[in-house]
Amino acid sequence: MGTLVTLDLPADSPVADLPWVITIGSLGDEEDWEPVVCGPYERAHALALAQAVVADEQLMAVVEPLLPRPDAEAIRDEIDLARAALDEPTAEDTETDDEYETRRVRPGRPPTEAEVREGWARIAAKLAG
Repeated sequence: MGTLVTLDLPADSPVADLPWVITIGSLGDEEDWEPVVCGPYERAHALALAQAVVADEQLMAVVEPLLPRPDAEAIRDEIDLARAALDEPTAEDTETDDEYETRRVRPGRPPTEAEVREGWARIAAKLAG
């Protein structure tokens, strides 16, 4: 069984409505290949697809939101925010790898191709709107 890594979001997080991507790579050092990035998907579709792919293989899937930014200045602003977050010590800075929460989940039904395409249409409408 592989590993799925994603953000633990509160139920009302606006980040959940963003488009999401899946990055799938080797779980160990035995295989040396470039990770595969797929998406965009709606969050639920991304999680279900990632779970289906890593369920029976030694792979790691990272499911994360895309941050659509309309210009270079907006991207620079995001970079500045990320850098500023590094300068602020948090309680998490004292955690070790053993302290991260892991949960075992049973893979659900992955979305059908039609459902994914409908999700793409909704994402396109959000990005265009």
